[in-house]
Amino acid sequence: MKNKLLVVTSPHLKDPVTTSNIMLTVVVALIPTAIAATLLFGLRALMLICVCVASCIIFEYLYDVLTKQPNTISDCSAVVTGMLLAFNLPSTFPFWMAMVGCFVAIVIVKMLFGGIGKNFANPAITARVVLLVSFSAAMGDASAFVTPAFADGKISHIAGATPLSAINTTQVSGLGEIGNMALGSVDGVPNVFELLFGLRGGSLGETCIITLLIGGIYLIYKKVISPIIPLTYIGTVFVMSWILGVNPISQILAGGLVLGAFFMATDYSTSPVTKKGKVIFAIGCGLLTIVIRLYGQYVEGVSFAILLMNILTPLIDRWTKTKPFGGLAK
Repeated sequence: MKNKLLVVTSPHLKDPVTTSNIMLTVVVALIPTAIAATLLFGLRALMLICVCVASCIIFEYLYDVLTKQPNTISDCSAVVTGMLLAFNLPSTFPFWMAMVGCFVAIVIVKMLFGGIGKNFANPAITARVVLLVSFSAAMGDASAFVTPAFADGKISHIAGATPLSAINTTQVSGLGEIGNMALGSVDGVPNVFELLFGLRGGSLGETCIITLLIGGIYLIYKKVISPIIPLTYIGTVFVMSWILGVNPISQILAGGLVLGAFFMATDYSTSPVTKKGKVIFAIGCGLLTIVIRLYGQYVEGVSFAILLMNILTPLIDRWTKTKPFGGLAK
């Protein structure tokens, strides 16, 4: 009888789920928001998304070629990074500036640290912060109010303060004020319908909340992400907004919170592993978001909050790691 024993290295238990499968699932979850952005902002929005995706793929491919490393573009992570970066940009953002952001995201934040899974911060978030600091005037075009093409046959941009600017300066003391803001009775503040369906100013991927929720729920259903971080993050913002006297509903719907909570704060490489760690991470994101929004120089605080908590993720993992079975407490 021949020896049937095969000696192989770990892992001995294999799962059909791969990095490319996960990334493709995220791409599918982002497609509804990409369609909504195209309807709201016109074909230039679709062109900006395509430019970002193509640039991220090309930069990663060229990096692999120049450094003589195995090709990594097949894992589709560059596609996800390109889409998320585009979703954080206004529709009028120059293409060449977007390419600069793609270079920062792929080459500097991702590949120079060893590639996917080894980056210390979310590439799209970091690139967005760099672009905001470097090209603040161009990024400020997200403050233009947008009339969807399907509403009057053309896109119209009217310069003005972002809805979040008006919301942050409008204090509420009870359910009455919140109700008035939800109905659009407060000047400069869109009503809930406008916030949910993207009929207001903002970046490509933050305006249509409905499609973001559909994509986020899809990722939870497919078990690609855990609901702990997005629910805790959004819940923290709601509670802190209520305590500090600003409209919690508008704080959730008006900026990039939903996009950040479901698609960027949940990044595997830059978020904690343990459940307790995820809760701490999300609470930190929520607290920082509200502090930056209400007391900082920038109207939006999601990108800065997630980036700062990404840096703290290794410490959170160390503080919340579980004791091995049979191990002794130090």
